[in-house]
Amino acid sequence: MVKKDEVKKAVQEQFGRNAEQYVQSQTHAKGDDLDLLVPWMQPQKNWTVLDIATGGGHVARKLAPHVGLVVATDLTRPMLEAASRANREQDVDGILYVQADAEALPFLDEAFDAVTCRIAAHHFPDPDAFVREVSRVLRPGGSFLLIDNVAPDDPDLAAFMNKIEKLRDPSHVRCLSPGEWRSLMEKHGLAGRMQRHRMKKFDFPQWAKRTSESLQQEEAVENELLQATEQQKAYLEMAVENGRVRTHQIEEWMVLYQKTRGDH
Repeated sequence: MVKKDEVKKAVQEQFGRNAEQYVQSQTHAKGDDLDLLVPWMQPQKNWTVLDIATGGGHVARKLAPHVGLVVATDLTRPMLEAASRANREQDVDGILYVQADAEALPFLDEAFDAVTCRIAAHHFPDPDAFVREVSRVLRPGGSFLLIDNVAPDDPDLAAFMNKIEKLRDPSHVRCLSPGEWRSLMEKHGLAGRMQRHRMKKFDFPQWAKRTSESLQQEEAVENELLQATEQQKAYLEMAVENGRVRTHQIEEWMVLYQKTRGDH
């Protein structure tokens, strides 16, 4: 059983310690998923948008010029401060920063025209509560855009992938499969409109170092990968040179849902 308070404390410690790294991280700052936000969502100038777990503020920065207001939330105050500094440096305004828990949002029902959450939901201990809250704060007809790393449908591969992620980052909870996300969306009155799968390739040493607290932790992640089965190595498309992991890949799902009913 996941202890929510412990998980959330770990998340705050992890992202508080590495806030500037997440702002500068090319994995988070770049990506054609960011370029798809506006074409997919078709934002309007009168919209109020909620960006949950804003991290480095990259989604908020992308959407702010196209809408009336972006409310950027994060569980971790230093992360919000880092995002705010980065957005000010790029002369982006129209963003309000609020410290908030994704599973207990401090907003009224039907307060937003759209909600976004990018590369963060795998840190949430209760995905059902997260999706319920998204649906609650969305106006009927409003859009929810979710981007996150996802696990494969194969339970053994999924367990292995999540084990690697947890070793690398103790604040990781679990990557869900697209099927699990679809069930939660349907349960809370959200209907799928668009989706895209992609495999993201990472430079392993850089990836491991970003959340590392010690060289021993990085070595533990690498050793786990080197001892993987052939099926696991194939799924991750691991490249090994001279006994060291050089690159691997992670599956990402980008999906646009729409709120279809007004009850919660």
